[in-house]
Amino acid sequence: MAKQIDFDSDEKNGKGMRAPRGATRRRRVSRLSAEKIDYIDYKDVKLLQSFIAENGKVMPRRLTGVTAWQQRKLAEAIKRARNLALLPYTK
Repeated sequence: MAKQIDFDSDEKNGKGMRAPRGATRRRRVSRLSAEKIDYIDYKDVKLLQSFIAENGKVMPRRLTGVTAWQQRKLAEAIKRARNLALLPYTK
């Protein structure tokens, strides 16, 4: 006899993959906020390199924990540093 498939199960609609109750993710703290950096300088190559992935891409906000405003300023500073050959476009 064929096995009947129950499409209303928790596994099918993704509810089986949730974290256990009470387990919450810690909010990622921005390095810029922790060090109280107000101005993101394009000449600060050491700071900018920490926000660039191994393949040369700018790391997303969800991984770095920076705010939207900081992410825009960070991307702008990285682009300026690359244009002036302070940072490589690729690695």
